[in-house]
Amino acid sequence: MWKKRIIALVLLVLAASLGYFVYWSQASGRKPFKLGLDLSGGTYLLYKVDVSSLTPAQIPTVMDSLPDFIQHRISQKDTAGALGVLEANIHTETTSLAGNQKEYRIGIELPGVTDVTKAEDIIGKAPYLQFETENPSYNKSAASKPLQINASDIKNGTIDLSAALDNLSPYSPTTLTGQYLSGATLEFDSNNQPTVGLQFNPEGAKLFQQMTAANVGKTIGIFLDGQLIEAPRVNQAISGGSAVITGNFTPAAAKELVDNLNHGALPVPISPISSEVIGPTLGANAIHAGILAGIIGLLAIALIMIVWYRLPGFVATVTLAIYGVVMLALFKLIPVTLTSAGIAGFIISLGMAVDANILIFERMKEEMHGGKSIPESIHFGFDRAWNAIRDGNISSIISAAALFFLGTTLIKGFAVTFGLGVIVSMILVLTVTRAFLYAVGGIGNGRIRRFLFSSGLSK
Repeated sequence: MWKKRIIALVLLVLAASLGYFVYWSQASGRKPFKLGLDLSGGTYLLYKVDVSSLTPAQIPTVMDSLPDFIQHRISQKDTAGALGVLEANIHTETTSLAGNQKEYRIGIELPGVTDVTKAEDIIGKAPYLQFETENPSYNKSAASKPLQINASDIKNGTIDLSAALDNLSPYSPTTLTGQYLSGATLEFDSNNQPTVGLQFNPEGAKLFQQMTAANVGKTIGIFLDGQLIEAPRVNQAISGGSAVITGNFTPAAAKELVDNLNHGALPVPISPISSEVIGPTLGANAIHAGILAGIIGLLAIALIMIVWYRLPGFVATVTLAIYGVVMLALFKLIPVTLTSAGIAGFIISLGMAVDANILIFERMKEEMHGGKSIPESIHFGFDRAWNAIRDGNISSIISAAALFFLGTTLIKGFAVTFGLGVIVSMILVLTVTRAFLYAVGGIGNGRIRRFLFSSGLSK
């Protein structure tokens, strides 16, 4: 018996220590909660991603890599004008349009940034650098004439101009874009004119060598944001992964280009769709309302559990408090970005956290009415309630997983806190609640002890 009570005491000490960590880390600002845009205030930007130059097989890879380029750009603290946002939330999404068309988008949440003009300016300056080779189908004489549309260009009620436009473009896109850059430098040539030196990563160096080897004697078009800035002629294959752009720059323009390339040359072009600024007052109100709802919910659950289930209800309340501390600590340590939807998921999980306790207590009551002692009732209560606890929690976890993988960003915030809460509550019930019940269960079967372990109107 003393061994069980020592275990329960150790669990209480650990929970108290974890609670102090949550308080200290928040009060000192060493590891504060990571708040979403709707709680902290800031700017939300939505951009359309132009994937017209990509093959269907390339789109998933590029979309997965795009947030890294944006994050690298906006997290630069040491550059004048940069946003310095280290915890931006960047996500990509696909929207279905009419005619089985798809539109690819990227959303950027910038907590604490309320200057939307500055945010749009910095992100919008992220250049799209592309290297293109001469188009063998280019017809210079045809390019100077009006575009002719033939009957063969009309298919299924739409006009297919791809073949006609192909003859009008002197260059064809390649897979070598700014995503393969590892750095850019400001340099000066022999005439003291500013140039931009490029250094590719290993994969980009390989692509650049292959491209120059296949186009000796021809020109390569260097495009920045769709505009041709230089078309040098290739004399021989270039290895080593270095290139130089002259482009008739002024020193200021060359430096700006170097800064933009170093802060994230995008693999594909992006164009703004919308922007929204959320004020800090709205975020503060949401946090206050969430905390108030959580406290009221916790007190209501505790009151009902203690009144109805007596001593086991008090144990469940203590476990629920430990559950709250563990969840808050996990929010900090993982970390979980807390949104208003996430707080709602956490509050709902408070109710789910006592569900397993209720199943166990009801089974305990049935065992006691069958004549078993309190320790036996505790044992069989856990044993016979386990199947229902397991099935109920697994169904909730599956629902949370479905919401996370199929839902929008807002829904994902709810799914994370709700799913995490279900898992944590199940673990705590099987460990902490069991340890506390055995610690207070004691030996004996007196009327007072049986009254304390009964529930409702039972005696």
